[in-house]
Amino acid sequence: MQLEVRIERLGVKGDGVAESPQGPVFVPFALPRELVRIAVEPGNERAELIELLEPSPDRIAPICPHFGSCGGCALQHLEDQAYLDWKRDSVVAAMRSRGLDPEIEKVRPVPVGSRRRAALALGRGRAGLALGYRRARSHELIDIDVCPVLTPRIVAGLPKLKQALAPLLGGKREARVSVTETESGLDIVVEGIRPTPASLGAFAGKAASLGVARLNADGESIGPAPSPEIVLSGARVRLPAGAFLQASREAEAVLVGLVREGAGGAKRVADLFAGLGTFTFALAGDAAVDAFEADEAALQALTEAARKTPKLKPVRGLVRDLFREPLSPKELQAYDAAVFDPPRAGAAAQAEALAKSEVPRLVAVSCNPGTLARDLRILVDGGYRIARIVPVDQFLFSPHVEMVAHLVR
Repeated sequence: MQLEVRIERLGVKGDGVAESPQGPVFVPFALPRELVRIAVEPGNERAELIELLEPSPDRIAPICPHFGSCGGCALQHLEDQAYLDWKRDSVVAAMRSRGLDPEIEKVRPVPVGSRRRAALALGRGRAGLALGYRRARSHELIDIDVCPVLTPRIVAGLPKLKQALAPLLGGKREARVSVTETESGLDIVVEGIRPTPASLGAFAGKAASLGVARLNADGESIGPAPSPEIVLSGARVRLPAGAFLQASREAEAVLVGLVREGAGGAKRVADLFAGLGTFTFALAGDAAVDAFEADEAALQALTEAARKTPKLKPVRGLVRDLFREPLSPKELQAYDAAVFDPPRAGAAAQAEALAKSEVPRLVAVSCNPGTLARDLRILVDGGYRIARIVPVDQFLFSPHVEMVAHLVR
Protein backbone atom coordinates (compact mmCIF):
# COMPACT_ATOMS: atom_id res chain seq x y z
CA MET A 1 0.00 0.00 0.00
CA GLN A 2 1.03 3.64 -0.50
CA LEU A 3 1.10 6.26 2.26
CA GLU A 4 2.13 9.87 2.74
CA VAL A 5 4.26 10.24 5.86
CA ARG A 6 6.45 12.86 7.50
CA ILE A 7 10.00 11.74 8.36
CA GLU A 8 10.75 12.43 12.02
CA ARG A 9 14.37 11.42 12.43
CA LEU A 10 17.25 9.39 11.04
CA GLY A 11 17.62 5.83 12.29
CA VAL A 12 20.91 4.26 13.30
CA LYS A 13 21.44 2.90 9.76
CA GLY A 14 20.76 6.24 8.08
CA ASP A 15 17.18 5.53 7.01
CA GLY A 16 14.46 8.09 7.60
CA VAL A 17 12.02 7.03 10.34
CA ALA A 18 8.33 7.89 10.16
CA GLU A 19 5.22 6.87 12.07
CA SER A 20 2.54 5.00 10.14
CA PRO A 21 -0.74 3.37 11.15
CA GLN A 22 1.19 0.11 11.59
CA GLY A 23 3.96 1.70 13.66
CA PRO A 24 7.47 3.02 12.82
CA VAL A 25 8.62 2.55 9.23
CA PHE A 26 12.15 2.99 7.85
CA VAL A 27 12.51 4.82 4.55
CA PRO A 28 15.92 4.67 2.79
CA PHE A 29 17.22 7.95 1.32
CA ALA A 30 14.65 10.10 3.20
CA LEU A 31 15.59 12.89 5.63
CA PRO A 32 14.00 14.40 8.76
CA ARG A 33 11.11 16.85 8.14
CA GLU A 34 10.51 15.55 4.61
CA LEU A 35 7.03 14.65 3.42
CA VAL A 36 7.27 11.53 1.29
CA ARG A 37 5.07 9.03 -0.45
CA ILE A 38 6.09 5.48 0.37
CA ALA A 39 5.12 1.95 -0.51
CA VAL A 40 5.03 -0.46 2.42
CA GLU A 41 3.69 -3.97 2.85
CA PRO A 42 1.56 -4.79 5.91
CA GLY A 43 3.76 -6.18 8.66
CA ASN A 44 6.95 -4.86 7.05
CA GLU A 45 8.75 -2.01 8.80
CA ARG A 46 10.89 -1.17 5.76
CA ALA A 47 9.34 1.00 3.06
CA GLU A 48 10.22 2.09 -0.46
CA LEU A 49 10.49 5.80 -1.25
CA ILE A 50 8.10 6.49 -4.13
CA GLU A 51 8.03 10.29 -4.27
CA LEU A 52 9.63 13.20 -2.41
CA LEU A 53 6.82 15.71 -1.80
CA GLU A 54 8.50 18.24 0.50
CA PRO A 55 12.33 18.11 0.62
CA SER A 56 14.38 18.92 3.70
CA PRO A 57 16.45 22.13 3.66
CA ASP A 58 19.38 19.83 4.53
CA ARG A 59 19.00 17.81 1.32
CA ILE A 60 21.84 18.22 -1.18
CA ALA A 61 22.72 16.65 -4.52
CA PRO A 62 24.68 13.39 -4.09
CA ILE A 63 28.18 13.32 -5.55
CA CYS A 64 27.85 9.83 -7.07
CA PRO A 65 25.61 8.91 -10.02
CA HIS A 66 25.03 5.47 -8.45
CA PHE A 67 23.64 6.88 -5.18
CA GLY A 68 20.11 5.75 -4.49
CA SER A 69 20.45 2.54 -6.45
CA CYS A 70 23.78 1.34 -5.03
CA GLY A 71 23.58 0.01 -1.50
CA GLY A 72 27.12 1.10 -0.62
CA CYS A 73 26.31 4.61 0.70
CA ALA A 74 23.39 5.72 2.87
CA LEU A 75 23.81 9.48 3.32
CA GLN A 76 25.30 11.34 0.36
CA HIS A 77 22.11 13.44 0.19
CA LEU A 78 22.55 15.04 3.63
CA GLU A 79 24.31 18.42 4.06
CA ASP A 80 27.84 18.07 5.43
CA GLN A 81 27.37 19.55 8.91
CA ALA A 82 24.03 17.85 9.48
CA TYR A 83 25.67 14.58 8.42
CA LEU A 84 28.56 14.98 10.87
CA ASP A 85 26.15 16.03 13.65
CA TRP A 86 24.14 12.85 13.04
CA LYS A 87 27.25 10.72 13.40
CA ARG A 88 28.16 12.48 16.64
CA ASP A 89 24.61 12.02 17.91
CA SER A 90 24.89 8.28 17.30
CA VAL A 91 27.87 8.16 19.67
CA VAL A 92 26.04 10.31 22.26
CA ALA A 93 23.02 7.98 22.12
CA ALA A 94 25.17 4.87 22.55
CA MET A 95 26.89 6.33 25.61
CA ARG A 96 23.61 7.40 27.19
CA SER A 97 22.19 3.92 26.66
CA ARG A 98 24.85 2.77 29.14
CA GLY A 99 24.27 5.62 31.57
CA LEU A 100 27.34 7.56 30.39
CA ASP A 101 27.30 11.26 29.54
CA PRO A 102 30.84 12.28 28.57
CA GLU A 103 31.50 15.23 26.30
CA ILE A 104 31.68 13.98 22.72
CA GLU A 105 33.87 16.14 20.52
CA LYS A 106 33.01 17.16 16.99
CA VAL A 107 33.48 14.48 14.37
CA ARG A 108 36.82 14.64 12.60
CA PRO A 109 36.06 14.45 8.85
CA VAL A 110 38.14 12.77 6.17
CA PRO A 111 38.14 13.70 2.47
CA VAL A 112 36.32 11.91 -0.31
CA GLY A 113 38.46 9.65 -2.46
CA SER A 114 40.42 8.43 0.57
CA ARG A 115 39.19 4.87 1.16
CA ARG A 116 41.98 2.45 0.25
CA ARG A 117 40.03 -0.78 0.82
CA ALA A 118 37.01 -1.99 -1.13
CA ALA A 119 34.88 -5.11 -0.66
CA LEU A 120 33.31 -5.78 -4.06
CA ALA A 121 31.61 -8.62 -5.88
CA LEU A 122 32.35 -9.93 -9.37
CA GLY A 123 29.54 -11.71 -11.13
CA ARG A 124 27.43 -12.34 -14.18
CA GLY A 125 23.90 -11.02 -14.14
CA ARG A 126 21.09 -10.04 -16.46
CA ALA A 127 23.02 -6.96 -17.56
CA GLY A 128 26.25 -8.90 -18.15
CA LEU A 129 29.53 -8.92 -16.26
CA ALA A 130 29.65 -6.63 -13.22
CA LEU A 131 32.29 -5.64 -10.65
CA GLY A 132 30.75 -3.53 -7.94
CA TYR A 133 28.31 -3.36 -5.05
CA ARG A 134 24.85 -4.71 -4.30
CA ARG A 135 21.82 -2.75 -5.36
CA ALA A 136 20.07 -1.25 -2.34
CA ARG A 137 17.83 -3.86 -0.67
CA SER A 138 18.73 -6.43 -3.31
CA HIS A 139 21.22 -9.17 -4.16
CA GLU A 140 21.61 -7.75 -7.67
CA LEU A 141 25.06 -6.39 -8.56
CA ILE A 142 25.62 -2.86 -9.85
CA ASP A 143 28.63 -2.42 -12.10
CA ILE A 144 30.72 0.44 -10.71
CA ASP A 145 32.68 2.72 -13.01
CA VAL A 146 32.96 5.61 -10.53
CA CYS A 147 33.04 5.67 -6.72
CA PRO A 148 33.89 8.97 -5.01
CA VAL A 149 34.60 7.17 -1.73
CA LEU A 150 37.47 5.05 -3.08
CA THR A 151 40.96 6.30 -3.91
CA PRO A 152 41.44 7.41 -7.53
CA ARG A 153 43.97 4.61 -8.04
CA ILE A 154 41.41 1.92 -7.21
CA VAL A 155 38.64 3.55 -9.27
CA ALA A 156 40.90 3.91 -12.30
CA GLY A 157 41.70 0.20 -12.19
CA LEU A 158 38.15 -1.15 -11.92
CA PRO A 159 37.19 -1.48 -15.62
CA LYS A 160 40.35 -3.37 -16.60
CA LEU A 161 40.26 -5.44 -13.41
CA LYS A 162 36.73 -6.58 -14.20
CA GLN A 163 37.77 -7.94 -17.58
CA ALA A 164 41.00 -9.48 -16.28
CA LEU A 165 39.31 -11.20 -13.32
CA ALA A 166 36.35 -12.55 -15.31
CA PRO A 167 38.12 -15.74 -16.54
CA LEU A 168 38.79 -16.70 -12.91
CA LEU A 169 35.05 -17.21 -12.38
CA GLY A 170 35.01 -20.28 -14.59
CA GLY A 171 31.55 -21.77 -14.23
CA LYS A 172 30.78 -19.89 -10.99
CA ARG A 173 28.21 -17.14 -10.99
CA GLU A 174 29.91 -14.84 -8.50
CA ALA A 175 33.03 -14.21 -6.38
CA ARG A 176 33.97 -11.85 -3.57
CA VAL A 177 36.76 -9.43 -4.48
CA SER A 178 38.68 -7.33 -1.93
CA VAL A 179 40.95 -4.60 -3.28
CA THR A 180 43.52 -2.77 -1.13
CA GLU A 181 45.82 0.00 -2.29
CA THR A 182 49.37 -0.58 -1.01
CA GLU A 183 52.74 1.04 -1.57
CA SER A 184 53.52 -1.74 -4.06
CA GLY A 185 50.26 -1.57 -6.03
CA LEU A 186 46.80 -3.08 -5.71
CA ASP A 187 46.45 -6.14 -3.49
CA ILE A 188 43.52 -8.33 -4.52
CA VAL A 189 41.92 -11.22 -2.63
CA VAL A 190 39.34 -13.32 -4.49
CA GLU A 191 37.10 -15.65 -2.47
CA GLY A 192 34.32 -18.08 -3.26
CA ILE A 193 35.86 -19.59 -6.40
CA ARG A 194 38.66 -21.99 -7.30
CA PRO A 195 40.36 -20.66 -10.46
CA THR A 196 42.15 -22.99 -12.85
CA PRO A 197 45.96 -22.81 -13.06
CA ALA A 198 45.61 -21.55 -16.64
CA SER A 199 43.36 -18.63 -15.67
CA LEU A 200 45.68 -17.70 -12.80
CA GLY A 201 48.66 -17.80 -15.12
CA ALA A 202 46.89 -15.59 -17.64
CA PHE A 203 46.10 -13.05 -14.92
CA ALA A 204 49.69 -13.13 -13.63
CA GLY A 205 50.89 -12.11 -17.09
CA LYS A 206 48.69 -8.99 -16.95
CA ALA A 207 49.17 -8.09 -13.28
CA ALA A 208 51.98 -5.56 -13.68
CA SER A 209 50.19 -3.65 -16.44
CA LEU A 210 47.04 -3.54 -14.28
CA GLY A 211 48.93 -2.08 -11.33
CA VAL A 212 48.31 -5.26 -9.33
CA ALA A 213 51.01 -6.19 -6.84
CA ARG A 214 49.44 -9.48 -5.75
CA LEU A 215 46.42 -11.65 -6.40
CA ASN A 216 45.41 -14.17 -3.76
CA ALA A 217 42.82 -16.72 -4.88
CA ASP A 218 41.90 -19.91 -3.08
CA GLY A 219 44.90 -19.41 -0.79
CA GLU A 220 47.41 -19.10 -3.64
CA SER A 221 49.27 -15.84 -4.21
CA ILE A 222 50.66 -14.69 -7.54
CA GLY A 223 51.98 -11.41 -8.89
CA PRO A 224 55.01 -9.15 -9.10
CA ALA A 225 55.08 -8.48 -5.34
CA PRO A 226 54.26 -11.63 -3.30
CA SER A 227 54.44 -9.43 -0.18
CA PRO A 228 53.05 -5.94 -0.87
CA GLU A 229 53.99 -3.35 1.71
CA ILE A 230 52.21 -0.62 3.60
CA VAL A 231 53.76 2.19 5.64
CA LEU A 232 52.69 2.59 9.27
CA SER A 233 54.23 5.58 11.05
CA GLY A 234 57.40 5.24 8.97
CA ALA A 235 57.68 1.45 9.25
CA ARG A 236 57.38 -0.58 6.05
CA VAL A 237 55.16 -3.54 6.91
CA ARG A 238 54.52 -6.60 4.75
CA LEU A 239 50.78 -7.03 4.23
CA PRO A 240 49.52 -10.62 4.69
CA ALA A 241 46.68 -11.45 2.31
CA GLY A 242 43.35 -10.46 3.84
CA ALA A 243 44.89 -8.77 6.90
CA PHE A 244 43.01 -5.93 8.60
CA LEU A 245 44.03 -2.41 7.63
CA GLN A 246 42.45 0.91 8.53
CA ALA A 247 40.18 1.92 5.66
CA SER A 248 41.73 5.34 5.04
CA ARG A 249 45.27 6.68 5.38
CA GLU A 250 43.87 10.07 6.37
CA ALA A 251 41.67 8.58 9.09
CA GLU A 252 44.56 6.41 10.24
CA ALA A 253 46.70 9.54 10.72
CA VAL A 254 43.99 11.12 12.89
CA LEU A 255 43.58 7.94 14.95
CA VAL A 256 47.33 7.58 15.45
CA GLY A 257 47.60 11.18 16.64
CA LEU A 258 44.77 10.70 19.13
CA VAL A 259 46.24 7.43 20.43
CA ARG A 260 49.64 9.04 20.99
CA GLU A 261 48.01 11.91 22.86
CA GLY A 262 46.03 9.49 25.02
CA ALA A 263 49.13 7.48 25.92
CA GLY A 264 50.78 10.70 27.13
CA GLY A 265 54.35 10.28 28.32
CA ALA A 266 54.08 6.55 28.92
CA LYS A 267 57.36 4.63 28.91
CA ARG A 268 55.93 1.13 28.54
CA VAL A 269 52.72 0.46 26.64
CA ALA A 270 50.56 -2.61 26.03
CA ASP A 271 49.12 -2.49 22.51
CA LEU A 272 46.17 -4.90 22.67
CA PHE A 273 44.66 -6.27 19.45
CA ALA A 274 47.70 -4.76 17.75
CA GLY A 275 47.10 -6.17 14.25
CA LEU A 276 49.84 -5.08 11.87
CA GLY A 277 51.00 -2.34 14.22
CA THR A 278 48.85 0.65 13.28
CA PHE A 279 49.54 2.12 16.70
CA THR A 280 52.58 0.07 17.72
CA PHE A 281 55.05 1.93 15.54
CA ALA A 282 53.70 5.36 16.44
CA LEU A 283 53.95 4.56 20.15
CA ALA A 284 57.39 2.93 19.83
CA GLY A 285 58.97 6.24 18.93
CA ASP A 286 58.78 7.16 22.62
CA ALA A 287 57.91 4.01 24.56
CA ALA A 288 58.71 0.32 24.76
CA VAL A 289 55.70 -1.50 23.33
CA ASP A 290 54.40 -5.02 23.82
CA ALA A 291 52.07 -5.82 20.90
CA PHE A 292 49.49 -8.55 21.60
CA GLU A 293 47.67 -10.11 18.64
CA ALA A 294 46.00 -13.46 17.86
CA ASP A 295 46.67 -13.33 14.10
CA GLU A 296 50.12 -14.89 13.82
CA ALA A 297 50.68 -13.73 10.23
CA ALA A 298 49.93 -10.12 11.16
CA LEU A 299 52.13 -10.34 14.25
CA GLN A 300 55.01 -11.78 12.26
CA ALA A 301 54.75 -8.92 9.78
CA LEU A 302 54.76 -6.46 12.68
CA THR A 303 57.83 -7.92 14.36
CA GLU A 304 59.73 -8.18 11.06
CA ALA A 305 59.06 -4.51 10.36
CA ALA A 306 60.06 -3.52 13.89
CA ARG A 307 63.45 -5.21 13.45
CA LYS A 308 64.09 -3.29 10.24
CA THR A 309 62.88 0.13 11.42
CA PRO A 310 65.54 2.35 13.04
CA LYS A 311 65.11 4.60 16.06
CA LEU A 312 62.32 2.62 17.70
CA LYS A 313 62.16 1.75 21.36
CA PRO A 314 61.96 -2.01 22.04
CA VAL A 315 58.97 -3.73 20.42
CA ARG A 316 57.87 -7.23 21.38
CA GLY A 317 55.24 -9.17 19.48
CA LEU A 318 53.27 -11.66 21.59
CA VAL A 319 50.69 -14.11 20.23
CA ARG A 320 47.61 -13.88 22.43
CA ASP A 321 43.89 -14.42 21.90
CA LEU A 322 42.63 -11.64 24.13
CA PHE A 323 39.03 -12.81 23.85
CA ARG A 324 39.88 -16.16 25.41
CA GLU A 325 42.85 -15.06 27.50
CA PRO A 326 42.82 -11.33 28.32
CA LEU A 327 45.83 -9.81 30.05
CA SER A 328 45.29 -10.15 33.79
CA PRO A 329 45.51 -7.26 36.27
CA LYS A 330 48.80 -8.74 37.47
CA GLU A 331 50.25 -8.79 33.95
CA LEU A 332 49.02 -5.25 33.36
CA GLN A 333 51.08 -3.98 36.31
CA ALA A 334 54.05 -3.75 33.95
CA TYR A 335 52.51 -0.92 31.88
CA ASP A 336 51.81 2.75 32.44
CA ALA A 337 49.45 2.89 29.43
CA ALA A 338 47.36 0.41 27.46
CA VAL A 339 45.74 0.78 24.04
CA PHE A 340 43.01 -1.55 22.83
CA ASP A 341 41.49 -1.64 19.35
CA PRO A 342 39.29 -4.75 19.13
CA PRO A 343 36.98 -5.86 16.31
CA ARG A 344 33.35 -4.65 16.23
CA ALA A 345 32.40 -7.12 18.97
CA GLY A 346 34.43 -5.07 21.45
CA ALA A 347 36.58 -6.35 24.28
CA ALA A 348 34.36 -7.02 27.29
CA ALA A 349 36.64 -9.63 28.88
CA GLN A 350 39.73 -7.47 28.48
CA ALA A 351 37.84 -4.42 29.75
CA GLU A 352 36.90 -6.38 32.89
CA ALA A 353 40.58 -7.14 33.52
CA LEU A 354 41.63 -3.55 32.80
CA ALA A 355 38.95 -2.28 35.20
CA LYS A 356 40.66 -4.26 37.98
CA SER A 357 44.14 -3.02 37.03
CA GLU A 358 46.09 0.06 38.06
CA VAL A 359 47.18 1.14 34.56
CA PRO A 360 47.12 4.97 34.77
CA ARG A 361 46.10 5.67 31.14
CA LEU A 362 43.91 3.77 28.71
CA VAL A 363 43.09 4.46 25.08
CA ALA A 364 40.14 2.67 23.50
CA VAL A 365 39.65 2.61 19.73
CA SER A 366 36.43 1.27 18.25
CA CYS A 367 34.24 1.25 15.14
CA ASN A 368 31.11 0.28 17.08
CA PRO A 369 29.47 2.85 19.41
CA GLY A 370 27.40 0.17 21.12
CA THR A 371 30.23 -2.14 22.16
CA LEU A 372 32.50 0.80 22.99
CA ALA A 373 29.84 2.17 25.34
CA ARG A 374 29.54 -1.26 26.99
CA ASP A 375 33.30 -1.52 27.49
CA LEU A 376 33.58 2.06 28.78
CA ARG A 377 30.79 1.36 31.28
CA ILE A 378 32.86 -1.54 32.63
CA LEU A 379 35.93 0.66 32.94
CA VAL A 380 34.09 3.56 34.57
CA ASP A 381 32.55 1.16 37.09
CA GLY A 382 36.10 0.01 37.79
CA GLY A 383 37.25 3.52 38.70
CA TYR A 384 38.36 5.05 35.39
CA ARG A 385 37.23 8.48 34.22
CA ILE A 386 36.50 9.21 30.57
CA ALA A 387 38.66 12.20 29.70
CA ARG A 388 37.88 12.47 26.01
CA ILE A 389 35.93 10.84 23.16
CA VAL A 390 36.61 11.84 19.56
CA PRO A 391 34.57 10.42 16.65
CA VAL A 392 36.34 10.08 13.27
CA ASP A 393 34.38 9.79 10.02
CA GLN A 394 36.49 7.02 8.54
CA PHE A 395 33.53 5.34 6.78
CA LEU A 396 32.21 8.09 4.52
CA PHE A 397 28.45 8.28 3.84
CA SER A 398 27.78 5.12 5.85
CA PRO A 399 26.21 4.70 9.32
CA HIS A 400 29.57 3.59 10.74
CA VAL A 401 31.86 5.79 12.79
CA GLU A 402 35.31 5.28 14.33
CA MET A 403 36.00 6.56 17.86
CA VAL A 404 38.93 7.11 20.19
CA ALA A 405 38.39 7.37 23.96
CA HIS A 406 40.93 8.47 26.55
CA LEU A 407 40.55 7.20 30.13
CA VAL A 408 42.54 7.99 33.24
CA ARG A 409 42.67 6.83 36.85
